[in-house]
Amino acid sequence: MRRYGTPPETLLAPSAYGGAVALKLPGRGEFPPLDEHIVRPETREEMVRGERIYAQPALEPHADEHFRLDFALGGHVSLGYVGSTDLLTHVLHGSDFASDTCIRKEGEDPATGGRFLEEVAFEVVHEQPLKKVTERAEDWSRRGVRRVFGIFVKKGTVEEFLPSTKKWRALGPGGVISDPCLVRPLSVKALLDAATAKDEVARGLEAQDNPAILAMKAASEECGARREAAAAVLTVLASRGLATSPRVRAAVEGSTDLAQLHRWLARAATSASAEDAIDEA
Repeated sequence: MRRYGTPPETLLAPSAYGGAVALKLPGRGEFPPLDEHIVRPETREEMVRGERIYAQPALEPHADEHFRLDFALGGHVSLGYVGSTDLLTHVLHGSDFASDTCIRKEGEDPATGGRFLEEVAFEVVHEQPLKKVTERAEDWSRRGVRRVFGIFVKKGTVEEFLPSTKKWRALGPGGVISDPCLVRPLSVKALLDAATAKDEVARGLEAQDNPAILAMKAASEECGARREAAAAVLTVLASRGLATSPRVRAAVEGSTDLAQLHRWLARAATSASAEDAIDEA
């Protein structure tokens, strides 16, 4: 059963940070259910360590990066996992907030009867104070989220939170993020560059045996085979000193039938003329 915190109309005036007010919750020893919320879902309310926060709409650097993050990750989610945007999670008893994007196992957790906890969480950082972002990462890690990544827009870096040191470690721009949640290693650069993101998504879809990608790949390979066969027919005719008329050349280069081109190639080796090679009748 879901429960919600104090209605927003009873809160005090917003503080200097994000419209937050201090709201202390009683401590409890066990983790709360993921979906037993202390803020109102589908609103801008969040809570971090008892402090109620109103998530603000983003400026374009943050919003653009968030879109690129979702796009890049969407093509890399492994079979058996699902990606989510702004998924509200009751992380700890005093923390109920959402990551920008996360990946979790699909289906129902047999231990709780609810959804699985996210395994990997991503946060886009633009105007947020580092201290506040680090607090969120610490709480995610305490709850059991395996990995937390931050995309620091102003610095142009992708960094992973290290729970052992409570610090962020920058990933090299030429590096990759490898994880069981991902169908293939994801380039760090793809999270910062739109063109690289597109390339990585195409590779991710191919690694997932996406039917549309496989069909396009097969069509491309067949087209390449036809071009090679057509070139071989013309080469054999030329090597035998047979004149190739515009009609013959147009027929060979315009053929879309690979089997036909293979027949013409065999006939080109023995025909008396280029026309005889392609005039099968």
